[in-house]
Amino acid sequence: MSTVEMEVFSNPQLIVMTILMFIGGEVFTSMVGLFLRNSEPNQPQKAEHKIGSEYPNPEVNVVHKLELGLTTIAESNRLESEESIPDKSQLMYNSVRLLGFVVLGYLLTANVMGTALVWIYISFVSSAKHVLKNKGLNLFTFAIFTTISTFSNCGFVPTNENMIVFKKNSLLLSILISQILLGNTLFPSCLRFSIWVLGKFFKRVESKFILRNTGEIGYLHLLPSQHSKYLVGTVLGFILVQFALFCGMEWYSDALSGLNSTEKIIGVLFQCVNARHAGETIVDLSTIASAILVLFVIMMLVLLSLPYFHFI
Repeated sequence: MSTVEMEVFSNPQLIVMTILMFIGGEVFTSMVGLFLRNSEPNQPQKAEHKIGSEYPNPEVNVVHKLELGLTTIAESNRLESEESIPDKSQLMYNSVRLLGFVVLGYLLTANVMGTALVWIYISFVSSAKHVLKNKGLNLFTFAIFTTISTFSNCGFVPTNENMIVFKKNSLLLSILISQILLGNTLFPSCLRFSIWVLGKFFKRVESKFILRNTGEIGYLHLLPSQHSKYLVGTVLGFILVQFALFCGMEWYSDALSGLNSTEKIIGVLFQCVNARHAGETIVDLSTIASAILVLFVIMMLVLLSLPYFHFI
């Protein structure tokens, strides 16, 4: 939503808005919460031993039991392995700290790669570059502003017409579609996948702890495995429903006039993905059917709360 034309802002003003969008995004603010949640690790609790225990040291107990024939090799291995497991309070602290760094890496990677892809595309596509040149917009500022705005669910674009002037630039729209999903409804699933990859290739014990104890971690965007899978399927299913209805009612409308079949498909997909977004659009919404507007309203309500249904 905007009360003024975006092109009235100077380049420094756009940069300031970019910074505000970045630090005000939900992913960034949730990451800060993780780092501030535990400023210091909890003091590890001392092991309790039964009164009158002859051998308070577990290693001595294992040796003694082996001498008496009271334990098996498997049990001794289990007892020894338990000694190597860090205190749970310390493990919790390390896991939350690691999760914060994972979210930070996810945030920076998505925005840096998105900015680079938008910059490269516009640099090599004359039609998109011509738009920025005519409007007097800096290429890098446009790339980083649009990427962060899209990822942070702000919906601002430095052009007065939003993305309508780029409706024929299908690859650019595809890049922004990925940014929308990565920073929006699919963030919980992508975050869980990132943690799984970290544990798979770097063998971090904290990664397994995070994935197995999502409830104890208490991070709203960290969902259980099954719910993450359902989230992906549900989001894609809702987008498919919107896509089918939009194409069925608007394929030959004035809103999509001048586009070939490929451009219409990508454009409609971009419009449908934005149903949970703040307002990037390739069409004049006043020209589309009222039924589609009602559909968008329903999808905005549903997709807004979809990732958090498991808390109800």
